[in-house]
Amino acid sequence: MKTIKILVYSLLCASIVVSCSSPKPDKRPNILLLCVDDLRPELNSFGASHIKSPNIDQLASQGVSFYNHYVNAPSCGPSRYTLLTGQYGGANNDALFKRAEAIGEGGKTANPSMPEWFKTHGYTTVSVGKVSHHPGGRGGSDWNDSTLVEMPNAWDKHLMPVAEWMHPRGAMHGLAHGEIRVKAEDMDVFQSAEGTDNNYPDGIIAEEAITQLRTLSEQDEKPFFLAVGFIKPHLPFGAPKPYLDTYDGVEIPIPEHRQKPETKTTWHPSGEFMKYNRWGKDPNNDPDFADEVRRHYAACVSYVDQQVGRVMAELKRSGADKNTIVILWGDHGWHLGEHAIWGKHSLFEESLQSPLIIHHPGMESTHTRTKAIVETVDIFPTLCDLSGIEKPKFVHGESLMPILSNQELKGNPAFAYTNGAITVRTQTHRLTLHKDGFTELYDHTSPEGESKNVAEVDFAMVQELKEVLKDKLPDKYRTLLDTQP
Repeated sequence: MKTIKILVYSLLCASIVVSCSSPKPDKRPNILLLCVDDLRPELNSFGASHIKSPNIDQLASQGVSFYNHYVNAPSCGPSRYTLLTGQYGGANNDALFKRAEAIGEGGKTANPSMPEWFKTHGYTTVSVGKVSHHPGGRGGSDWNDSTLVEMPNAWDKHLMPVAEWMHPRGAMHGLAHGEIRVKAEDMDVFQSAEGTDNNYPDGIIAEEAITQLRTLSEQDEKPFFLAVGFIKPHLPFGAPKPYLDTYDGVEIPIPEHRQKPETKTTWHPSGEFMKYNRWGKDPNNDPDFADEVRRHYAACVSYVDQQVGRVMAELKRSGADKNTIVILWGDHGWHLGEHAIWGKHSLFEESLQSPLIIHHPGMESTHTRTKAIVETVDIFPTLCDLSGIEKPKFVHGESLMPILSNQELKGNPAFAYTNGAITVRTQTHRLTLHKDGFTELYDHTSPEGESKNVAEVDFAMVQELKEVLKDKLPDKYRTLLDTQP
Protein backbone atom coordinates (compact mmCIF):
# COMPACT_ATOMS: atom_id res chain seq x y z
CA MET A 1 0.00 0.00 0.00
CA LYS A 2 2.83 2.34 0.89
CA THR A 3 4.44 1.64 -2.49
CA ILE A 4 1.17 2.46 -4.29
CA LYS A 5 0.83 5.75 -2.37
CA ILE A 6 4.37 6.72 -3.28
CA LEU A 7 3.71 5.88 -6.95
CA VAL A 8 0.49 7.95 -7.01
CA TYR A 9 2.26 10.86 -5.30
CA SER A 10 5.12 10.64 -7.83
CA LEU A 11 2.71 10.63 -10.76
CA LEU A 12 0.85 13.62 -9.29
CA CYS A 13 4.09 15.57 -8.88
CA ALA A 14 5.11 14.68 -12.42
CA SER A 15 1.79 15.96 -13.77
CA ILE A 16 2.26 19.21 -11.85
CA VAL A 17 5.76 19.61 -13.27
CA VAL A 18 4.49 18.97 -16.80
CA SER A 19 1.62 21.42 -16.42
CA CYS A 20 3.98 24.08 -15.07
CA SER A 21 6.61 23.60 -17.74
CA SER A 22 4.07 23.38 -20.58
CA PRO A 23 1.34 25.95 -19.84
CA LYS A 24 -1.68 26.39 -22.05
CA PRO A 25 -1.00 29.06 -24.65
CA ASP A 26 -2.19 32.42 -23.40
CA LYS A 27 -4.86 34.32 -25.27
CA ARG A 28 -3.38 36.80 -27.69
CA PRO A 29 -3.12 40.32 -26.31
CA ASN A 30 -6.09 42.62 -26.71
CA ILE A 31 -5.67 45.89 -28.60
CA LEU A 32 -7.03 49.28 -27.56
CA LEU A 33 -6.49 51.91 -30.25
CA LEU A 34 -7.23 55.51 -29.20
CA CYS A 35 -7.54 57.97 -32.10
CA VAL A 36 -7.63 61.72 -31.48
CA ASP A 37 -8.59 64.18 -34.22
CA ASP A 38 -6.39 67.20 -35.07
CA LEU A 39 -4.01 66.56 -32.16
CA ARG A 40 -0.68 68.35 -32.38
CA PRO A 41 2.24 66.76 -30.49
CA GLU A 42 1.52 69.39 -27.88
CA LEU A 43 1.10 67.42 -24.66
CA ASN A 44 2.79 67.84 -21.32
CA SER A 45 4.59 64.52 -21.75
CA PHE A 46 5.82 65.69 -25.18
CA GLY A 47 7.43 68.79 -23.71
CA ALA A 48 4.53 71.29 -23.81
CA SER A 49 4.59 72.31 -20.14
CA HIS A 50 1.58 74.61 -20.51
CA ILE A 51 -0.76 71.77 -21.56
CA LYS A 52 -2.70 69.88 -18.91
CA SER A 53 -2.86 66.28 -20.13
CA PRO A 54 -2.39 64.05 -17.04
CA ASN A 55 -4.10 60.95 -18.43
CA ILE A 56 -2.24 60.79 -21.71
CA ASP A 57 0.92 61.62 -19.75
CA GLN A 58 0.21 58.62 -17.52
CA LEU A 59 -0.04 56.40 -20.59
CA ALA A 60 3.23 57.87 -21.86
CA SER A 61 4.86 56.99 -18.53
CA GLN A 62 3.95 53.35 -19.16
CA GLY A 63 5.13 53.12 -22.75
CA VAL A 64 7.23 54.64 -25.52
CA SER A 65 6.47 58.11 -26.92
CA PHE A 66 7.39 58.75 -30.53
CA TYR A 67 8.43 62.38 -30.80
CA ASN A 68 8.94 62.20 -34.56
CA HIS A 69 5.82 60.40 -35.71
CA TYR A 70 4.50 61.70 -39.04
CA VAL A 71 1.18 61.02 -40.70
CA ASN A 72 1.07 60.24 -44.41
CA ALA A 73 -1.53 62.84 -45.33
CA PRO A 74 -2.50 66.10 -43.56
CA SER A 75 -6.24 65.47 -43.55
CA CYS A 76 -8.57 63.17 -41.62
CA GLY A 77 -9.75 60.78 -44.33
CA PRO A 78 -6.50 59.92 -46.13
CA SER A 79 -4.54 59.78 -42.87
CA ARG A 80 -6.99 57.29 -41.41
CA TYR A 81 -6.82 55.33 -44.66
CA THR A 82 -3.11 54.75 -44.08
CA LEU A 83 -3.68 53.79 -40.44
CA LEU A 84 -6.45 51.32 -41.25
CA THR A 85 -4.96 49.75 -44.37
CA GLY A 86 -1.21 49.98 -43.75
CA GLN A 87 -0.85 51.41 -47.25
CA TYR A 88 -0.30 54.80 -48.83
CA GLY A 89 -3.46 55.82 -50.63
CA GLY A 90 -5.48 58.68 -51.99
CA ALA A 91 -5.17 62.25 -50.74
CA ASN A 92 -8.89 62.99 -50.30
CA ASN A 93 -11.32 62.42 -47.44
CA ASP A 94 -13.25 59.87 -49.51
CA ALA A 95 -10.26 57.51 -49.81
CA LEU A 96 -11.85 54.75 -47.71
CA PHE A 97 -15.24 55.10 -49.43
CA LYS A 98 -13.53 54.74 -52.84
CA ARG A 99 -11.85 51.59 -51.57
CA ALA A 100 -15.27 50.31 -50.43
CA GLU A 101 -16.79 51.11 -53.82
CA ALA A 102 -14.04 49.15 -55.56
CA ILE A 103 -14.73 46.15 -53.35
CA GLY A 104 -18.43 46.30 -54.22
CA GLU A 105 -18.05 46.63 -57.98
CA GLY A 106 -17.93 43.51 -60.11
CA GLY A 107 -16.49 41.25 -57.46
CA LYS A 108 -13.30 43.26 -57.13
CA THR A 109 -11.27 42.62 -54.03
CA ALA A 110 -8.96 44.72 -51.89
CA ASN A 111 -6.30 43.80 -49.40
CA PRO A 112 -7.84 43.32 -45.95
CA SER A 113 -7.96 46.37 -43.72
CA MET A 114 -6.19 46.25 -40.36
CA PRO A 115 -9.33 45.42 -38.34
CA GLU A 116 -10.38 42.85 -40.93
CA TRP A 117 -6.92 41.25 -40.73
CA PHE A 118 -7.22 40.91 -36.96
CA LYS A 119 -10.80 39.72 -37.26
CA THR A 120 -9.70 36.86 -39.53
CA HIS A 121 -7.06 35.99 -36.93
CA GLY A 122 -9.62 35.49 -34.19
CA TYR A 123 -10.22 38.97 -32.79
CA THR A 124 -13.55 40.57 -31.95
CA THR A 125 -13.37 43.98 -33.61
CA VAL A 126 -15.34 46.98 -32.35
CA SER A 127 -15.16 50.63 -33.36
CA VAL A 128 -16.63 53.53 -31.38
CA GLY A 129 -16.69 57.15 -32.54
CA LYS A 130 -14.50 58.62 -35.27
CA VAL A 131 -12.04 55.92 -36.28
CA SER A 132 -12.47 56.02 -40.04
CA HIS A 133 -13.33 59.38 -41.63
CA HIS A 134 -17.05 59.35 -40.87
CA PRO A 135 -17.87 58.78 -37.18
CA GLY A 136 -19.66 55.44 -37.20
CA GLY A 137 -18.25 54.59 -40.60
CA ARG A 138 -21.35 55.09 -42.75
CA GLY A 139 -22.29 57.31 -45.67
CA GLY A 140 -25.38 59.20 -46.69
CA SER A 141 -26.35 62.80 -46.09
CA ASP A 142 -26.18 62.42 -42.31
CA TRP A 143 -23.54 59.66 -42.26
CA ASN A 144 -25.95 57.05 -40.91
CA ASP A 145 -26.91 55.09 -44.02
CA SER A 146 -26.14 51.44 -43.23
CA THR A 147 -26.10 50.54 -46.93
CA LEU A 148 -23.01 52.74 -47.42
CA VAL A 149 -20.24 51.29 -45.28
CA GLU A 150 -16.85 52.97 -45.19
CA MET A 151 -14.92 49.81 -44.25
CA PRO A 152 -16.56 46.58 -45.44
CA ASN A 153 -15.83 43.41 -43.43
CA ALA A 154 -13.84 45.32 -40.80
CA TRP A 155 -15.89 45.59 -37.61
CA ASP A 156 -18.14 43.24 -35.68
CA LYS A 157 -19.66 46.44 -34.29
CA HIS A 158 -19.21 49.95 -35.70
CA LEU A 159 -20.84 52.36 -33.26
CA MET A 160 -21.41 56.09 -33.05
CA PRO A 161 -23.58 57.37 -30.19
CA VAL A 162 -25.20 60.66 -31.21
CA ALA A 163 -27.52 61.67 -28.32
CA GLU A 164 -29.05 65.11 -28.91
CA TRP A 165 -26.77 65.76 -31.92
CA MET A 166 -29.20 63.51 -33.83
CA HIS A 167 -26.76 61.88 -36.26
CA PRO A 168 -23.01 61.33 -36.76
CA ARG A 169 -22.67 64.37 -39.00
CA GLY A 170 -24.21 66.49 -36.26
CA ALA A 171 -21.84 65.15 -33.64
CA MET A 172 -18.80 65.59 -35.86
CA HIS A 173 -19.19 69.38 -35.97
CA GLY A 174 -21.18 69.71 -32.77
CA LEU A 175 -21.10 72.15 -29.89
CA ALA A 176 -22.81 71.95 -26.52
CA HIS A 177 -26.36 70.74 -25.90
CA GLY A 178 -26.93 69.30 -29.36
CA GLU A 179 -25.95 72.32 -31.46
CA ILE A 180 -24.92 71.11 -34.91
CA ARG A 181 -23.37 72.86 -37.86
CA VAL A 182 -25.76 73.89 -40.59
CA LYS A 183 -23.91 76.91 -41.95
CA ALA A 184 -20.38 77.25 -40.62
CA GLU A 185 -20.61 81.05 -40.63
CA ASP A 186 -23.46 80.78 -38.11
CA MET A 187 -21.47 78.58 -35.70
CA ASP A 188 -18.88 80.06 -33.34
CA VAL A 189 -15.33 78.93 -34.01
CA PHE A 190 -14.88 78.24 -30.29
CA GLN A 191 -17.08 77.80 -27.23
CA SER A 192 -16.83 76.86 -23.55
CA ALA A 193 -20.28 76.03 -22.19
CA GLU A 194 -21.10 75.34 -18.56
CA GLY A 195 -21.94 71.76 -17.71
CA THR A 196 -20.64 68.20 -17.73
CA ASP A 197 -18.38 66.32 -20.13
CA ASN A 198 -21.43 64.76 -21.76
CA ASN A 199 -22.63 68.16 -22.97
CA TYR A 200 -20.22 67.65 -25.87
CA PRO A 201 -20.06 64.56 -28.16
CA ASP A 202 -16.78 63.09 -26.89
CA GLY A 203 -18.31 62.54 -23.46
CA ILE A 204 -20.88 60.13 -24.86
CA ILE A 205 -18.25 58.50 -27.09
CA ALA A 206 -16.26 57.76 -23.93
CA GLU A 207 -19.36 56.32 -22.24
CA GLU A 208 -20.06 53.98 -25.15
CA ALA A 209 -16.39 52.95 -25.25
CA ILE A 210 -16.56 52.08 -21.55
CA THR A 211 -19.71 50.01 -22.13
CA GLN A 212 -18.06 48.09 -24.96
CA LEU A 213 -14.84 47.63 -23.01
CA ARG A 214 -16.78 46.21 -20.06
CA THR A 215 -18.46 43.66 -22.34
CA LEU A 216 -15.32 42.76 -24.27
CA SER A 217 -13.18 42.28 -21.17
CA GLU A 218 -15.65 39.70 -19.85
CA GLN A 219 -15.35 37.43 -22.87
CA ASP A 220 -12.75 34.72 -22.32
CA GLU A 221 -12.63 32.95 -25.65
CA LYS A 222 -11.44 35.71 -27.99
CA PRO A 223 -9.13 38.72 -27.76
CA PHE A 224 -10.58 42.09 -28.70
CA PHE A 225 -9.54 44.91 -30.99
CA LEU A 226 -11.33 48.02 -29.72
CA ALA A 227 -10.80 51.29 -31.58
CA VAL A 228 -12.09 54.50 -30.01
CA GLY A 229 -12.08 57.78 -31.94
CA PHE A 230 -12.47 61.13 -30.18
CA ILE A 231 -13.51 64.17 -32.22
CA LYS A 232 -11.98 67.12 -30.40
CA PRO A 233 -9.89 69.17 -30.80
CA HIS A 234 -11.39 69.23 -34.29
CA LEU A 235 -13.16 72.46 -35.24
CA PRO A 236 -15.22 74.05 -33.84
CA PHE A 237 -13.20 74.20 -30.61
CA GLY A 238 -15.81 73.30 -27.99
CA ALA A 239 -15.16 72.00 -24.47
CA PRO A 240 -16.85 72.40 -21.08
CA LYS A 241 -15.93 75.62 -19.33
CA PRO A 242 -13.94 74.02 -16.49
CA TYR A 243 -11.33 72.90 -19.00
CA LEU A 244 -10.89 76.43 -20.32
CA ASP A 245 -10.79 77.77 -16.76
CA THR A 246 -7.73 75.65 -16.00
CA TYR A 247 -5.79 77.83 -18.43
CA ASP A 248 -6.59 81.08 -16.59
CA GLY A 249 -3.29 82.81 -15.97
CA VAL A 250 -1.34 80.23 -17.98
CA GLU A 251 1.07 81.69 -20.52
CA ILE A 252 0.33 80.14 -23.89
CA PRO A 253 3.46 80.05 -26.07
CA ILE A 254 3.49 82.08 -29.28
CA PRO A 255 4.95 80.01 -32.12
CA GLU A 256 7.92 81.08 -34.17
CA HIS A 257 7.80 81.62 -37.93
CA ARG A 258 4.30 83.11 -38.04
CA GLN A 259 4.84 84.91 -41.35
CA LYS A 260 3.13 83.84 -44.53
CA PRO A 261 5.76 82.29 -46.85
CA GLU A 262 7.00 84.62 -49.56
CA THR A 263 7.66 81.90 -52.12
CA LYS A 264 5.67 78.91 -53.37
CA THR A 265 4.81 76.36 -50.66
CA THR A 266 1.79 74.29 -49.66
CA TRP A 267 0.46 77.31 -47.75
CA HIS A 268 -3.29 77.87 -47.84
CA PRO A 269 -5.62 80.57 -46.47
CA SER A 270 -7.05 78.43 -43.62
CA GLY A 271 -10.44 78.06 -45.26
CA GLU A 272 -11.77 75.45 -42.80
CA PHE A 273 -11.06 77.77 -39.85
CA MET A 274 -11.97 81.08 -41.46
CA LYS A 275 -15.47 79.99 -42.53
CA TYR A 276 -16.71 79.84 -38.91
CA ASN A 277 -18.04 82.84 -37.04
CA ARG A 278 -14.97 84.74 -35.80
CA TRP A 279 -16.74 87.93 -34.75
CA GLY A 280 -14.92 89.77 -37.54
CA LYS A 281 -11.50 88.88 -36.13
CA ASP A 282 -8.45 87.39 -37.83
CA PRO A 283 -5.84 85.70 -35.61
CA ASN A 284 -3.09 86.57 -38.09
CA ASN A 285 -3.38 90.26 -37.28
CA ASP A 286 -5.05 90.17 -33.83
CA PRO A 287 -2.69 88.79 -31.15
CA ASP A 288 -5.38 88.76 -28.44
CA PHE A 289 -7.74 86.75 -30.62
CA ALA A 290 -4.88 84.40 -31.57
CA ASP A 291 -4.27 83.80 -27.87
CA GLU A 292 -7.98 83.04 -27.35
CA VAL A 293 -7.93 80.48 -30.16
CA ARG A 294 -4.87 78.77 -28.71
CA ARG A 295 -6.49 78.62 -25.25
CA HIS A 296 -9.65 77.04 -26.61
CA TYR A 297 -7.56 74.51 -28.54
CA ALA A 298 -5.71 73.68 -25.32
CA ALA A 299 -9.03 73.32 -23.46
CA CYS A 300 -10.18 70.81 -26.09
CA VAL A 301 -6.97 68.82 -25.63
CA SER A 302 -7.54 68.69 -21.86
CA TYR A 303 -11.17 67.68 -22.40
CA VAL A 304 -10.17 64.80 -24.67
CA ASP A 305 -7.42 63.85 -22.22
CA GLN A 306 -10.11 63.36 -19.59
CA GLN A 307 -12.09 61.07 -21.92
CA VAL A 308 -8.95 59.02 -22.55
CA GLY A 309 -8.56 58.78 -18.78
CA ARG A 310 -12.11 57.49 -18.38
CA VAL A 311 -11.51 54.70 -20.89
CA MET A 312 -8.13 53.79 -19.39
CA ALA A 313 -9.65 53.65 -15.91
CA GLU A 314 -12.21 51.10 -17.13
CA LEU A 315 -9.46 49.07 -18.80
CA LYS A 316 -7.64 48.89 -15.48
CA ARG A 317 -10.81 48.22 -13.47
CA SER A 318 -11.65 45.28 -15.71
CA GLY A 319 -8.21 43.73 -15.28
CA ALA A 320 -7.82 43.54 -19.06
CA ASP A 321 -4.97 46.06 -18.89
CA LYS A 322 -2.60 43.22 -17.99
CA ASN A 323 -3.02 41.75 -21.48
CA THR A 324 -3.81 44.77 -23.67
CA ILE A 325 -1.69 46.69 -26.16
CA VAL A 326 -2.60 50.38 -26.01
CA ILE A 327 -1.85 52.84 -28.81
CA LEU A 328 -2.68 56.53 -28.76
CA TRP A 329 -2.48 58.16 -32.20
CA GLY A 330 -3.17 61.66 -33.49
CA ASP A 331 -4.52 61.64 -37.05
CA HIS A 332 -2.44 64.71 -38.02
CA GLY A 333 -1.15 67.96 -36.60
CA TRP A 334 -2.65 71.44 -36.67
CA HIS A 335 -1.20 74.90 -37.25
CA LEU A 336 -1.83 77.46 -34.52
CA GLY A 337 -0.48 80.36 -36.54
CA GLU A 338 2.77 78.90 -37.84
CA HIS A 339 3.32 80.16 -41.41
CA ALA A 340 0.10 82.19 -40.93
CA ILE A 341 -1.98 78.99 -41.12
CA TRP A 342 -4.79 77.99 -38.75
CA GLY A 343 -5.57 74.40 -39.64
CA LYS A 344 -3.99 71.37 -41.28
CA HIS A 345 -3.80 70.48 -45.03
CA SER A 346 -0.24 71.73 -45.63
CA LEU A 347 2.95 69.69 -46.02
CA PHE A 348 4.69 71.66 -43.31
CA GLU A 349 5.86 70.02 -40.09
CA GLU A 350 2.91 71.35 -38.10
CA SER A 351 0.34 69.55 -40.25
CA LEU A 352 2.19 66.25 -40.46
CA GLN A 353 3.61 65.67 -36.98
CA SER A 354 1.35 64.13 -34.36
CA PRO A 355 1.75 62.17 -31.13
CA LEU A 356 2.13 58.41 -31.04
CA ILE A 357 2.37 56.41 -27.81
CA ILE A 358 2.67 52.62 -27.61
CA HIS A 359 2.35 50.47 -24.51
CA HIS A 360 2.25 46.69 -24.49
CA PRO A 361 2.14 44.13 -21.67
CA GLY A 362 5.51 43.21 -20.24
CA MET A 363 7.36 46.20 -21.68
CA GLU A 364 10.87 46.48 -20.33
CA SER A 365 11.20 50.09 -21.47
CA THR A 366 8.63 52.43 -19.96
CA HIS A 367 8.41 56.20 -19.72
CA THR A 368 10.82 56.39 -22.61
CA ARG A 369 11.00 58.65 -25.63
CA THR A 370 12.40 58.22 -29.07
CA LYS A 371 13.24 60.67 -31.82
CA ALA A 372 13.21 57.97 -34.47
CA ILE A 373 11.41 58.99 -37.66
CA VAL A 374 8.28 56.82 -37.99
CA GLU A 375 5.07 56.91 -40.06
CA THR A 376 1.43 56.06 -39.52
CA VAL A 377 1.69 53.14 -41.98
CA ASP A 378 4.10 51.52 -39.49
CA ILE A 379 1.32 50.88 -36.96
CA PHE A 380 -0.36 47.95 -38.76
CA PRO A 381 2.79 45.75 -38.99
CA THR A 382 3.79 46.76 -35.46
CA LEU A 383 0.49 45.52 -34.04
CA CYS A 384 0.94 42.26 -35.93
CA ASP A 385 4.35 41.75 -34.34
CA LEU A 386 3.14 42.69 -30.87
CA SER A 387 0.16 40.32 -31.05
CA GLY A 388 2.08 37.45 -32.62
CA ILE A 389 0.09 37.17 -35.83
CA GLU A 390 1.37 37.05 -39.38
CA LYS A 391 2.37 40.36 -40.96
CA PRO A 392 0.72 40.86 -44.35
CA LYS A 393 3.03 41.32 -47.31
CA PHE A 394 1.00 44.18 -48.77
CA VAL A 395 1.66 46.75 -46.02
CA HIS A 396 3.95 49.67 -46.88
CA GLY A 397 5.18 50.35 -43.35
CA GLU A 398 7.88 48.87 -41.16
CA SER A 399 7.34 47.29 -37.76
CA LEU A 400 8.37 49.52 -34.86
CA MET A 401 9.33 46.55 -32.68
CA PRO A 402 13.08 47.24 -32.98
CA ILE A 403 12.55 50.85 -31.85
CA LEU A 404 10.38 49.74 -28.94
CA SER A 405 13.39 47.75 -27.75
CA ASN A 406 16.02 50.35 -28.63
CA GLN A 407 14.87 53.95 -28.64
CA GLU A 408 18.23 55.15 -30.03
CA LEU A 409 17.48 53.76 -33.48
CA LYS A 410 16.90 56.38 -36.19
CA GLY A 411 13.84 54.94 -37.91
CA ASN A 412 13.10 55.50 -41.61
CA PRO A 413 12.23 58.56 -43.74
CA ALA A 414 8.57 59.58 -43.56
CA PHE A 415 6.56 60.10 -46.75
CA ALA A 416 3.41 62.26 -47.09
CA TYR A 417 1.27 63.70 -49.86
CA THR A 418 -1.51 66.01 -50.95
CA ASN A 419 -3.13 66.16 -54.39
CA GLY A 420 -0.53 68.64 -55.59
CA ALA A 421 2.72 67.69 -53.87
CA ILE A 422 4.70 65.02 -52.05
CA THR A 423 7.20 65.31 -49.22
CA VAL A 424 9.78 63.26 -47.36
CA ARG A 425 11.15 63.95 -43.88
CA THR A 426 14.50 62.66 -42.63
CA GLN A 427 16.33 63.30 -39.37
CA THR A 428 17.79 66.51 -40.78
CA HIS A 429 15.73 67.74 -43.76
CA ARG A 430 12.35 67.96 -45.44
CA LEU A 431 12.04 67.84 -49.23
CA THR A 432 8.73 68.81 -50.88
CA LEU A 433 8.12 68.39 -54.62
CA HIS A 434 5.23 70.07 -56.46
CA LYS A 435 3.46 68.86 -59.60
CA ASP A 436 4.77 71.82 -61.57
CA GLY A 437 8.36 70.94 -60.69
CA PHE A 438 8.88 73.48 -57.90
CA THR A 439 11.08 72.21 -55.07
CA GLU A 440 11.19 73.05 -51.37
CA LEU A 441 14.07 71.95 -49.13
CA TYR A 442 14.24 72.76 -45.43
CA ASP A 443 17.15 72.21 -43.08
CA HIS A 444 15.95 71.14 -39.64
CA THR A 445 19.41 71.53 -38.17
CA SER A 446 19.06 75.28 -38.76
CA PRO A 447 17.08 77.64 -36.48
CA GLU A 448 15.24 78.81 -39.60
CA GLY A 449 13.74 75.35 -40.08
CA GLU A 450 10.85 75.41 -42.53
CA SER A 451 10.86 79.19 -42.86
CA LYS A 452 13.72 79.20 -45.39
CA ASN A 453 13.79 77.21 -48.62
CA VAL A 454 17.40 76.14 -49.30
CA ALA A 455 16.72 74.02 -52.41
CA GLU A 456 18.73 76.32 -54.68
CA VAL A 457 21.80 76.33 -52.45
CA ASP A 458 21.88 72.63 -51.53
CA PHE A 459 21.28 70.86 -54.81
CA ALA A 460 23.19 67.79 -53.61
CA MET A 461 20.74 67.23 -50.74
CA VAL A 462 17.79 67.67 -53.11
CA GLN A 463 19.16 64.91 -55.32
CA GLU A 464 19.89 62.67 -52.36
CA LEU A 465 16.35 62.97 -51.03
CA LYS A 466 14.86 62.39 -54.47
CA GLU A 467 16.60 59.03 -54.40
CA VAL A 468 15.09 58.36 -50.98
CA LEU A 469 11.67 59.15 -52.44
CA LYS A 470 12.21 56.76 -55.32
CA ASP A 471 12.62 53.94 -52.83
CA LYS A 472 9.39 54.80 -51.01
CA LEU A 473 6.99 56.03 -53.66
CA PRO A 474 3.97 53.97 -54.68
CA ASP A 475 3.41 53.93 -58.45
CA LYS A 476 0.60 56.49 -58.34
CA TYR A 477 2.97 59.17 -56.99
CA ARG A 478 5.96 58.47 -59.23
CA THR A 479 4.75 60.88 -61.90
CA LEU A 480 5.59 63.74 -59.53
CA LEU A 481 9.24 62.77 -59.75
CA ASP A 482 9.02 62.86 -63.53
CA THR A 483 8.08 66.57 -63.44
CA GLN A 484 11.28 67.47 -61.64
CA PRO A 485 14.19 69.12 -63.50
